[in-house]
Amino acid sequence: MITPMAIERIFVRTRKLATLLAGAALAASTTLVAGAAPAGAAGPCGSSYSRVGVYSIGIDKYGYRTGILEVYYSSSTGKNCALTYGDGPYANTTSWKGVTISRGDGSGKDADADNYKYYAGPVYVSAPGQCIDVEGISPAWTSVKLNNVHCG
Repeated sequence: MITPMAIERIFVRTRKLATLLAGAALAASTTLVAGAAPAGAAGPCGSSYSRVGVYSIGIDKYGYRTGILEVYYSSSTGKNCALTYGDGPYANTTSWKGVTISRGDGSGKDADADNYKYYAGPVYVSAPGQCIDVEGISPAWTSVKLNNVHCG
């Protein structure tokens, strides 16, 4: 005869097994979905570029960051690259976004600005052994400008 205690043990073991199997299935599916990017995967500026700077553009009246300026460098080409992303209420929303890059002396200027949903850029400047100036705008009335940065 099966006692109530035996039934409870079977139930507890079955529940533990089901929990373990569900956890294993979740872990396997997460591993498949969130797998690593291929070694040669290209970033927003190209495969030879590495991110060298990330800057907040501004804070709106509600305390949200309005944009992000990212700067990249390629040692193989000697070029810098920059992009501006909307953030907070301006992320994934069509709004004015702009980015400008030049050598520290103002030459070689490249710029992009318009009503974009995701980002402005990429823009490039060849500046091996020199500093750069870079500016990010998101939205139209908020910007960050950095002069003579990322020298090298």
